This record gives sequence, structure tokens and C-alpha cells, in this order.
Amino acid sequence: MNVSQLTEKHIETIINIALDEDTGRGDVTSEALISPDLTGKATLLVKEKGVLAGIELARRVFGRIDPAIKFEILIKDGTPIKPGDVAARITGSVSGILKAERTALNFLQRLSGIATLTAQYVAEVKGTDAKIYDTRKTTPGLRLLEKYAVKMGGGTNHRMSLSDAVLIKDNHIAALRAQGMSLKEIIAKARRNAPAGITVEIEVTSIKEAEEVVNAGVDIIMLDNMSLSDIGKAVKYIAGRAKVEASGKITLDNVRKAAQTGVDIISIGALTHSYKALDISLEMETPTLKLI
Repeated sequence: MNVSQLTEKHIETIINIALDEDTGRGDVTSEALISPDLTGKATLLVKEKGVLAGIELARRVFGRIDPAIKFEILIKDGTPIKPGDVAARITGSVSGILKAERTALNFLQRLSGIATLTAQYVAEVKGTDAKIYDTRKTTPGLRLLEKYAVKMGGGTNHRMSLSDAVLIKDNHIAALRAQGMSLKEIIAKARRNAPAGITVEIEVTSIKEAEEVVNAGVDIIMLDNMSLSDIGKAVKYIAGRAKVEASGKITLDNVRKAAQTGVDIISIGALTHSYKALDISLEMETPTLKLI
């Protein structure tokens, strides 16, 4: 897994929380029914077309439950998958495999869902200069994993946290306008007080506001919830003097039209808040079951 801020400690913490949540004081069903001496093989079977993400995380879940379980990755993250594909083969204690099953699939299905949706958006804008970006609309505590999945789908990460860039949004503007400040003055204040060299972006909701900020020293102008027609007009007016980001009211149905306006960035909150988990299941290979 290659999100720079996704450390080994962070991964282990997330896995531990997830397993503690699922296993509680133990797997009473498997403990009551399955001999600890029963071993076998299982596969992670893909049942839906998409893009895989989270396979390494799944491997770590099984290893956390039982280090003796062998987990063979057959398909790497970021790879297109289709029904019938086998993403991994698992060998070891059946009770251990069953104990890890749901937590591993929860990670794998959800991250693959994000990667799949991202890949669909990326495919729609192919051939344009626009890049698909995610947002901070992520599951609390899982942001780095979800943004990793976006990258596996071919997308680009926006801010990981509030410390990564200045993004002056509507509520910042409302608070400062109440003090009599113009948009240019707000940008100037951000430049004075933010760390040197940091990106400064501002959100605008009209062509008039875009015109007001274009020469104010801003790096990126976010066109928020504007019509495609107005986005096109704003891009023409800005004319390369700042990068242009479109956000809001953009779906798979109209994202290509948004990209064709000439924007540089299209940020899609839905990538991490409205995705559908991909259908992947764990299947025991019953002929391999044996007591040791």
C-alpha cells in the first residue's frame, strides 16, 4: 500500500479496531462447531466487474488472526477484475479463516467499490486535460485507506487534511465578509498568514466572483455548484491565470461535459461517500478440508 501517510502503525491500528469490533470475545459459532485441527483452502472470488483495492489489507487481517495462515495474492491492487476471477488463495486453519473472513471482506469490498467508481469517472474524462480528485468526505478514521483506493482507481488525492493547503470555502468567506472584507482581501490575508509556499485555493459560486479573484494571487479557483455553461464561461475568462476546479452537481452522466469545459480538476465527493461495495466473497474449497 503506497499512500505516503499510511504507516505500518496506522494500518495495524485500523485492523485491530476492526477485528476487536467483529470478534468481540471470540467467534462462538466456529468455536462451537469447527475443530481447531481442521484445515483447508479458500478463495476470494470476484463476482462483479470492477477494480481491485485492499488485497494487501485483507492479507494482513488473516495474518493478524493466525500468522500460520498462508495468503497468496493472485491479483494486485489497481487491476481490473471480472466475475470469476480469483483474487487470492488462502490456506490454513478453517476456524481462523472463518474468523477473519468478514473483516477482510469488509475492507476489500469497500475499497474495491471506491476504486471501481473512481475508475468509471476517470474513464469518462479520458482524452481531456481534467483530472478526477477526491475530497475529505470520507469515513471517519478510514480516510487514508479510502484515498488509497481512489489512487488505485486512477484518481488523484485532494487534501489529506486541513493542514495540506489553504482552501477558502463559503463559510470562511461568510465569516470574513461579515467583517467587511472583500474576496481579494481575504486571499491577501491567507497569503500573509499561511505557511510560505502553501497552495491557496478559493471557492466561488458565480462568474462575477471568479472575475473578482482571478488576479488576486490565488493558485486554484474552485467553481462550486455552477452550471456547465457558467463553468465554461469562467474557464475562458480565467484563461490559465489560475488552475480551475469544478465541484458539485457533477455525476457520471455529465462529468465528461464538465471536463470538456477546460477545467483542470474535477472533485467528486461521491467517490468516498456514495460508492457501492464490490461483490467479492470467500469460498471454502470443501475437497481440501482435512483434520491434522
